[in-house]
Order: sequence, then structure tokens, then C-alpha cells
Amino acid sequence: MPVTKYTFSGHESFTCKTLWLKKGYDFIRSNKKFNSPDSVVELGVGKNMVASIRYWMRAFGLTINDEIQTIADYIFDSNTGKDPYIEDLGTLWLLHFLLVSTCEATLYNILFTQLQRERKLFDRLHLLNLVKRLMTEDGKQSQYNENSVKKDVGTLLLNYVLPQKTKALDDYSSLLIDLDLIRMDADGKNFLFNIEGKRQIPWQIFLYAVIRMKGKDNTISYDLLQEIGLAFCMNDMEVIEMCKIIEAHRFNDVRYTDTAGIRQLQFINEITEEEVLNEYYG
Repeated sequence: MPVTKYTFSGHESFTCKTLWLKKGYDFIRSNKKFNSPDSVVELGVGKNMVASIRYWMRAFGLTINDEIQTIADYIFDSNTGKDPYIEDLGTLWLLHFLLVSTCEATLYNILFTQLQRERKLFDRLHLLNLVKRLMTEDGKQSQYNENSVKKDVGTLLLNYVLPQKTKALDDYSSLLIDLDLIRMDADGKNFLFNIEGKRQIPWQIFLYAVIRMKGKDNTISYDLLQEIGLAFCMNDMEVIEMCKIIEAHRFNDVRYTDTAGIRQLQFINEITEEEVLNEYYG
């Protein structure tokens, strides 16, 4: 999941609310345009929120240039969509993975796949410094804007962290809070990746992630498996266990090998993204 461009704005400091993706999907499918003067009335939100909904549709990989992608139809279509109102936790895992892997919202990829390698406990400054370092190494330091990144960090944390003190019910309406991926420590200054004894990620969603990331390769290196694991806040043991579960369910198609310390996932037969999602939602 290499980051090729750095984008830290577009959300207008709004987190992605629970029903925004469905709302944005229906809006585009009705041949409406985000930059139309009627969009405020059609979506029933303020102008800045219209821009934010458009941004989140893109960030989750549901649109490219406001064109609906296959995965968006698969989830959100009112007639054939598998989970248009996001009632299944597996759909949240799927959307979270899309957000991290699409890299349209750069910070999410940096946080889960890079900062998490370095530390499990972090504060806002750790994330800011990592962004600055990565951009400097990439020769893009002139594009680094501390205020933009600070706002993006704030929005990211509101997307995932259960609020300590609730100012309004709205604090709980962020789409990804239920995943419980990031927690705040007792003094409210530091954050930690919740990698201990938590949730169970559906094996089909993990396999979908592997198929999406592997391209045409049939032998998947442990480095890539580890990176996908980091996106889901899984430690090494959980990644290995997941590979064994996938092998047990799809023995004719996928094998996990650990030979002379080289761990790999091997595809014997081709499996499509849709096939494995159908197995989950079936």
C-alpha cells in the first residue's frame, strides 16, 4: 500500500457519519452533482458537509472522479446491495480496509501501516513528526503544512476513538467508532492501537483484502500479509492464525506454508473479490 501522494484535507474537519456513504451513493446514482447549487437541499446538509460527503466517498474508494465503483454498488445499492445501511460489523471492517488501502486519505495508511510498526502507544506529535519525516524523505517537504496535518489528525482520531466526554450525541455518530481500533489512555493525552483480545475479523474480509492487494501474484509474501494485518491492527500471531483459518475453509484454493522460516500464502486456484464477499454475505 505505498503512499504516492499526500492529501490531508477535503473532509472540512467532519468525520464520516454513519449514513453519509449511503446518502452520497444514492445522490450520485440519482445523477446529481456535488457542485450543483441544489446539492445542499438534496443531501439535507450544509455546504461544507456536502464537500465532506464527496471527500469521504472518494477516500473510501467508493468513487473515482465522482464515478461510482463496483464495490459501492455491491454494498449500497438499494435493491441488490449486501448491506446498504451498514448494519453488519464485517462491512465496517471492509470499509476500514478500503479507507486505509486506497491511500486517498493519506494519514490513515501512514497511521496503521507505518506508525504502528514503530509504536503501539502514540500521541498527536508522533504522527505529525512521522508525516513530516516521510514527506522529507520523499522530497515533498515543501508540501508539508502543519496546520492541515494537525486538523487531519484530529479528524482521524474522532473517526475511531470513543469520546471521553460527550458534548453531544453527534460524537458517537462517526462510522468507524464501533471497530474499537484506537483507544485513549486514562489521562487523555496518548492513544493506543487496540491489538489485545478484541474483535474477530471475518476471514472472508481478510481474504478479500489479500486478493485486492496481491495483483496477479499467486504467492503472497509474509511482508504483504503483515501489512494487511497492520491495517486490521492484528499482531503476527493473529495474521498466521488467520492464514490457517483461510486455508482450512478454502483448502482447494489457498495454502499457507511455513518452510525454513519463509511464510507464504499460495493461491492454487483463482478466487475473485466478489466470490469471497458473497461467501461472507451469503
